[in-house]
Amino acid sequence: SALPEKKMVFKGLVTNKEDMNKLMLTPLIRYPLPGGSALITFEKAKVAQRIIAAKEHVVELSYGEKLEELDRCRVRVQAAPVELLVPSTLEMGLTWSSRSILVSDLPSLGIPDETLLDKLELFFSKTKNGGGEVESREFLDDSGQVVLTFAQDGVAEPLIARGHIQVLIGKGKYRLKISPCASGDITRLQFQPSCCPRTVLLSGIPPVLGQESMRDTLEIHFQKDSRGGGEVDALAYVPAGRWGVAVFTEDVALP
Repeated sequence: SALPEKKMVFKGLVTNKEDMNKLMLTPLIRYPLPGGSALITFEKAKVAQRIIAAKEHVVELSYGEKLEELDRCRVRVQAAPVELLVPSTLEMGLTWSSRSILVSDLPSLGIPDETLLDKLELFFSKTKNGGGEVESREFLDDSGQVVLTFAQDGVAEPLIARGHIQVLIGKGKYRLKISPCASGDITRLQFQPSCCPRTVLLSGIPPVLGQESMRDTLEIHFQKDSRGGGEVDALAYVPAGRWGVAVFTEDVALP
């Protein structure tokens, strides 16, 4: 109930009957990052675990900038694991539409969406093209696909059975794909906690350097073997008084 409503288009191809009730999820998680903190991702998970185990780190701030009153300035930052909630179980209830078709492989003609919808409706409303009266048409968000719904039963099935159809749009003919259209709702969604193996959350970073200088200073400190660090893959720093959002994807790095 806490998830925002969003239309999704599934483009997967079912090749085996056993796969029809399976759905693979690829994580894409947005993680809020408060001011005065940083996320640092190491190339190796064992380095991240060493940094987390130490909990507190003393960082030299004499890199890159000259500080007038003190030759050397140090700050203490806290290191903690990054824990995320990732989907573990997803069940969906699907309903197949007997009057709708999904039209894909649409050409890029540089015309407004409404103009393209008009041309598709004009083509598929003609019985000589295997169509019928179009009741509604809709562009699906972020997919480049169109759902056409006919006013009568018996129009969609023959078009779906054909699989592809040559459609006249303007002065050109284009081979469009026709697929069945299903709608549904998530009926069950469960999450499980997961700890990022290579990423560490650093907090308590005071705003004593500029954003770029602080970022460089942190990376220099934590990539040193003598500090328990190692090669840094990525680092994101948010100064005090600001907020950031980090995006986590599936980890494919070696442990």
